[in-house]
Amino acid sequence: MLVPGLARAQNLPDSPPPPPAAPLTLPQVLSYALAYQPLVRQARLDEGITDAGNRVALAAWLPQVGVTGVTQHYFGLPYTIFPDPTTGIPTPRQLGVANVTTLGLSGTQVIYNNDVRLASRQAPLNRLAAGQNTVNNKIATVSDASKAFYSVLLSQRQAQVYDEDIRRLARNYQDARARYDAGIVDKTDYLQAEISLNNSKASRKQALEGVKANTAYLQQLMGFPATQLIALKYDTLQLEQEAVVDTLAQLDPANRIEYQQVLTQKSLQGTTVDYYRLGFLPSLSAFGNYNSVYQNNSVSEQYRQRFPNSYAGLQLALPLFTGFRRTQNLRRARLQDQRVDQDLLSTRNQVTTEYATALANYKGYFEAYVQSRQNLDLSRQVYKVVDLQYREGIKAYLDLLVAQTTLRTSQLNYYSALFQVLTSKVELLRTLGTLPTNY
Repeated sequence: MLVPGLARAQNLPDSPPPPPAAPLTLPQVLSYALAYQPLVRQARLDEGITDAGNRVALAAWLPQVGVTGVTQHYFGLPYTIFPDPTTGIPTPRQLGVANVTTLGLSGTQVIYNNDVRLASRQAPLNRLAAGQNTVNNKIATVSDASKAFYSVLLSQRQAQVYDEDIRRLARNYQDARARYDAGIVDKTDYLQAEISLNNSKASRKQALEGVKANTAYLQQLMGFPATQLIALKYDTLQLEQEAVVDTLAQLDPANRIEYQQVLTQKSLQGTTVDYYRLGFLPSLSAFGNYNSVYQNNSVSEQYRQRFPNSYAGLQLALPLFTGFRRTQNLRRARLQDQRVDQDLLSTRNQVTTEYATALANYKGYFEAYVQSRQNLDLSRQVYKVVDLQYREGIKAYLDLLVAQTTLRTSQLNYYSALFQVLTSKVELLRTLGTLPTNY
C-alpha cells in the first residue's frame, strides 16, 4: 500500500534559469536550448512515461498476490436436498451456520499468455521509439536554433552596415552643405546627401528592430522568455571557415531519424501481426489459495475456532471460436503492416528529395557568397578611388553617391549570402542525418 505513495514523477524546474550574462556563442545557445527547450523536455518526460507504461504491462509476468476478507450473516440458512437415509426420499435440509467469516490469501502466476508476450516484445521497441522521438526533437531544436542564431547575426551586421553608411553620408552631407554655402555647387548635392542619409537611418531602425524580434524568437527556441534579450558572440572569420561543407558526401536514408522512426513502427506492427497470428494458443497460469474460515451461530463464539483450507492448481484457457474476430484482426494487422511499407517508401523518397533540394540550395548560396565577397572587395576599392577623386574635385557628388550605394549594397549582399550559406549548411547536414546534437 505504501509503494504508490512513495512513487515520484520526474521533477523539472518550473522555469529555466537565465543564461549566462556574458555574450553567448552558438554552442552555448544550443546547449541551453537542448537542456530547457519545452519540446525537448516533453520528449524526455515522454520517455519516462513510456518506461512506466512498459513496467505496467510487464507487471503481468510477476506473481499477483492478494488478500480478501468476507464476513456474512445468514438470516435464513440455505437448503440442500439430501435423500432420507431410511426412505431414500429427497428431503430439503438446512446446512451451515449463521455467521461465517473467510480470510483468504490468493496468488496467481502467468506461465504463458499472448497479451503479456506481446507486452514483453513491444517494451524495448516502445523505449526505442520514445528515444527516437527525443532525438528528433533535439535535431529540430538544433536546426531551428542555429538558423535563428544566424538570423540575429544577420540583423546585427545589417545594422552595423547602416551605421557605417550613416557616418559616411553624414560627412558627405556636411561637405556638400559647406560647398553649397561657399557657392561652389548648387543645393542638389546636399539635398541628395540628406535624402540618402534619411533612408539609411530608416533602414538602420528596421535592422535594429529586426535584431530584437529575431533575438526574441531565438530565446523562444531556447526555452527562455524574452523578458530580457540576450547578447550573442561570434567571429566572422570563423563563420567563413564554417561555411564550407563536403558536398560529395553520399546520402544514406538510414541516417535520418524520420526513417529510423518508421522502421521502428514497422517492427512494432510486426509484433502486432504475430500477436493475432498466435491468438489461437491457450493461456496457462498457476494459482493457489489459502483460506481461514471462522463460523458459528453465535457472534461472540465465532472467532474461537479456525477452519483452514488451501489448494493450488493450473488453469488452461483455450479459445475455440471467437466469431472470426481473430482472423479479421490478423487481416487488419497485415494490411497495416503493408501500409507501413508504403510509409517507408514515401519517407525514403522524401529524404532523397529534401537532400537534393538542400544540396542545390547550398551550392547556389555558396556561389553567391563567393561572388558577393569578391564584389565587396571591388566595391571598397571603387569607393576609395571615387571618394579621393571627389575630394579633389575630379568627380561629381553623384558619382560618389553611386559608389557609396554600391558599397553598402555589396556589404549587405555579402552578409546576407554568408548567413544564407550557413543556414543552408545546417539544412544540408539535417537532410544528411549528420547534424550534431551533442552540445
